[in-house]
Amino acid sequence: MLAAARQAVLVPTVPAFYQPLRREVDRRTNVEARMCLYLSALFTAAEEIQRHLRSGVPVVVESYFARCLTSHRALGARLGVTLPTCLPTPVTYYLVCADDERQRRLAARDKPISRWDALTETVTDQVADAYASFPMRRIETTGLTPEQVLRVITATDTQGAPSHADAELVGAHPHLLPSVPRDPAGTCCS
Repeated sequence: MLAAARQAVLVPTVPAFYQPLRREVDRRTNVEARMCLYLSALFTAAEEIQRHLRSGVPVVVESYFARCLTSHRALGARLGVTLPTCLPTPVTYYLVCADDERQRRLAARDKPISRWDALTETVTDQVADAYASFPMRRIETTGLTPEQVLRVITATDTQGAPSHADAELVGAHPHLLPSVPRDPAGTCCS
């Protein structure tokens, strides 16, 4: 809905050709292997995102590096990650709602619950805390329909995070994420 409203292309952050490997890795229990797969998929998607942006086409994605890093760290991954500075910088909307409504929405989804989904539900507070290190717009969605949420998002300034967001770089909170240098020597993006 957001992509259509913004006349943007919707880019999946796990491209189609990753899906068979995603299913296989998701059957396993190695959180670092899963994190590496998702990071690889995100870097691949970032190339597509950059191509669209260079041609003047806006892009919408359902999740990006913040979600991958926070959820896997909350699940126990201990890998240090260096993100190149040339990655597209998104305007991020963090959709939240009351816990009872969240549980109702999760139960109504037409999607099987994976082992990883269930595990993530046990660390929701850690994930939410880790998101605080990323600049993003928090959108309260309790009691709103998807159409109403879309209206709230499209009425929001899209030029950057609000002034009340935590604008520190990823990894600025060492108790949440390992240090993530943003200007590594020798990093180059095309």
